[in-house]
Amino acid sequence: MSIKSYPGQPYPLGATWDGEGVNFALFSENATAVELCLFDTEDASKETAKIKMTERTHHVWHAYLPAIKPGQLYGYRVHGPFEPHEGHRFNPNKLLLDPYAKAISGTIEWHDSLFGYEMGHKDQDLSFSESDSAPYIPKSVVIDPSFDWEGDKNPNIPYHKSIIYETHVKGFTKLHPDIPEEIKGTYAALGHPVTVKYLQELGITAIELMPIHQFINDRILMDKGLNNYWGYNTIGFFAPDVRYSSSGTLGEQVIEFKEMVKALHKAGIEVILDVVYNHTAEGNQMGPTLSFKGIDNAAYYRVTEEDKRYYMDYTGTGNTLNANLPNVLRLIMDSLRYWITEMHVDGFRFDLASTLARELHEVNKLSGFFDIIHQDPIISQVKLIAEPWDIGEGGYQVGEFPPGWAEWNGKYRDCIRDYWRGADSMLAEFAERFTGSSDLYKDDYRSPNASINFITAHDGFTLNDLVSYNEKHNEANGEDNNDGESHNRSWNCGEEGETDNAEVLELRQKQKRNMLATLFLSQGVPMLVAGDEISRTQGGNNNAYCQDNEISWLHWEDADKDLLEFTKRVIRFSREHPVFTRRRWFQGQPIKGEKLKDIAWFLPEGKEMPDENWNHDFAKSLAVYLNGMGLHSKGPKGEQIVDDSFYVIFNAHYEALTYKLPPKKYGNEWVKVLDTAEGGFDEDNKKYRASETLEVGARSIVLLQHPRSENISEAKPHE
Repeated sequence: MSIKSYPGQPYPLGATWDGEGVNFALFSENATAVELCLFDTEDASKETAKIKMTERTHHVWHAYLPAIKPGQLYGYRVHGPFEPHEGHRFNPNKLLLDPYAKAISGTIEWHDSLFGYEMGHKDQDLSFSESDSAPYIPKSVVIDPSFDWEGDKNPNIPYHKSIIYETHVKGFTKLHPDIPEEIKGTYAALGHPVTVKYLQELGITAIELMPIHQFINDRILMDKGLNNYWGYNTIGFFAPDVRYSSSGTLGEQVIEFKEMVKALHKAGIEVILDVVYNHTAEGNQMGPTLSFKGIDNAAYYRVTEEDKRYYMDYTGTGNTLNANLPNVLRLIMDSLRYWITEMHVDGFRFDLASTLARELHEVNKLSGFFDIIHQDPIISQVKLIAEPWDIGEGGYQVGEFPPGWAEWNGKYRDCIRDYWRGADSMLAEFAERFTGSSDLYKDDYRSPNASINFITAHDGFTLNDLVSYNEKHNEANGEDNNDGESHNRSWNCGEEGETDNAEVLELRQKQKRNMLATLFLSQGVPMLVAGDEISRTQGGNNNAYCQDNEISWLHWEDADKDLLEFTKRVIRFSREHPVFTRRRWFQGQPIKGEKLKDIAWFLPEGKEMPDENWNHDFAKSLAVYLNGMGLHSKGPKGEQIVDDSFYVIFNAHYEALTYKLPPKKYGNEWVKVLDTAEGGFDEDNKKYRASETLEVGARSIVLLQHPRSENISEAKPHE
């Protein structure tokens, strides 16, 4: 088929339809020739045209094809040296996906031709494969970017008012009885009124979607009859994964994703994407040649200095994208801007973010990655959340990311788990984590909201399993239970796994309430994992990355309705009271105009805790006074924000304790709001006087409220 082509433009990269034709632009610094291949829309295996791209500007190969329309399938064949020891793996026999493809037609059909070398050859990846991979690789798709957003606006919810809900597009709705069968497990299902209503009633302000960029299902998993469920194996940084689309129409996944975002925004819910810019699905030297490796391996990946045949691997996946290179930085920034401006997402959670901050080998807070994000007027204005670690040396960087970033606070997770399972010497750290982790963030002029607090995440036990298993049970993964974290800081409450023991089951429910209450009453931004509020279990599997089945999906018909109601109430209560969502740090000093501190810690006998008590190994309980007059915050009209005061008692001891309330100066009367030992919120609102004693059940939380109406008239305004 003869296709007329014109020089076109080097910018923007990718395939851009202008209403009359399509401009194609591809970066490759070391290529000697590039061929643009077009494929039949009805029969994707049929190549209809091959256009040699003769124009090259600043390492960008480009051409303009008139009359090409949205829905056109295409790919590239790139010529150049095949010199693995020098980092070059060009092989024009391999059809390559466009790194800037806005949609991808389908999924890979694994075949030996997808590898740039001959499988089984004695020279391994140093051999050269001459087989054509085109029949087995999906094609890039030209899209029509137009869409009626109907005035859609970012909800722009501040961190201190945010409740983040980590979920999986497919797993969240796949088994939902009220979602239409034809859209279950898709973007459309997430935007369905049933889903939106559930999220609103739960109190969620942002959903954090596990990877939705087009990803590859690993061959090794498919050979075992498993699938890559989590999706941390990206091959298309601009393309929403086609597997989550309810339509088979080419490019329809883009429209469906936009419709989902629009529906969630109308409900006041933000959309945050979990993004994987640290590596790609092409693996190490023995991995397939699908895109970057064949376009310009040395210009995309970190290769070893001694022998460029091999890859630096800070991710455990075989390769690492080289974010020090301008073209890789451009790819990442272009992708982020695209998802913000064209797809209207509200923020990003960066998988293994420490990898992106590595200059040569060390993680560097002054790296080019941070610099370019901070100066970008678009990217710098959305939520930026780091998973602040990778597997390389010095990769654990919790508390070390620069201002403007929030972080998954792994130290919060570990501390809260340890405290509630009764570990020794936890009081000091527990107090630190409960109040926002000032030891991690305060000295760098960051606020408590730099801490994304979580107790569970997709990686690890669910909340139900955290209190039901001492050991991981990952046999279904086919790795002899050797995969997954072995040190989970979990406690099975007396019996391993499923049980009919009523005493054990009651304790597990109480422990779940304890951890949920701690999470939502802590300073910082709480993140809840989808299903924890309904006691979702994975049967003790703490690494269900390959379980695209009922092990991972939410079982709505088995929902724990009591725990769901408790979660709704504790979320609503914490968001109604600014004392639990402070924007500034506690000072531990008397408030201006008052004699009382903004926060004070107490012993069971009703006295403030002296310094020496923080280090008592055996101590498992403490109480905290939170002064509602000490918020240091103002409303939209400049009015001083005040709140009720609260007294929270935490008892992780295995026996009940008697607590004496603080003296009269802290409040004459206290109302019991919450008691996790008695099932949750106190419907009787039992009242206690100053210095009165009350019993706090074993392993439980009691929350008492002091109405500000008693002392607000005596308080003086403060700055």
